[in-house]
Amino acid sequence: MLYQTAKLICRIVLALIRRWEVHGTEKMPLSGGAIVIANHISYWDPVVVGCALKRRIYFMAKAELFNIPVLGPVISRLGAFPVRRDGPDPSSLRRSIKLLKNNQLIGIFPEGTRSHSGDILAPHLGAAMLALKVGVPIVPVAVTGTKGVFQKVYVSIGEPLEFNNLSSKKPSKEELETVSRQVMTEVAKMQRK
Repeated sequence: MLYQTAKLICRIVLALIRRWEVHGTEKMPLSGGAIVIANHISYWDPVVVGCALKRRIYFMAKAELFNIPVLGPVISRLGAFPVRRDGPDPSSLRRSIKLLKNNQLIGIFPEGTRSHSGDILAPHLGAAMLALKVGVPIVPVAVTGTKGVFQKVYVSIGEPLEFNNLSSKKPSKEELETVSRQVMTEVAKMQRK
């Protein structure tokens, strides 16, 4: 109930104040597990991506956010879960796998931090590793205009990318880098300049 209420309020704000445009909603799989990845330029990005999708999404978020009074409990109730960025995090990996196997959407910002220039940063390999390990598609999403308060916001959803030919329990670092680069290249192509 909280998720749907928060989503409705945020969609109204995005429509009235940010005049947002969403393109490609028909490309999002209607069922099954998938990883939604997006570029990261603002604290608003998870809100914008979550509001653009018809399905509920569970965001992986940096662990430090969950220590902030008020924010931590709110994002937990909205379905976000913590990930440590300083190395492997078995608990977030287990949570992600469980959600994906239960046909849910996971949201990841592979750059690991916000890009202050708006340029795509080098991605971490976690999203690629999860997609190959569980055998789910990655859906690239590009957000533009989320910085500030009044700039127009654009969201572009790309075609789901399948990597079944690479799926394995133990993908090589080269395979993970190839998948990560391919996905972020798709995001970059959809960004509005």
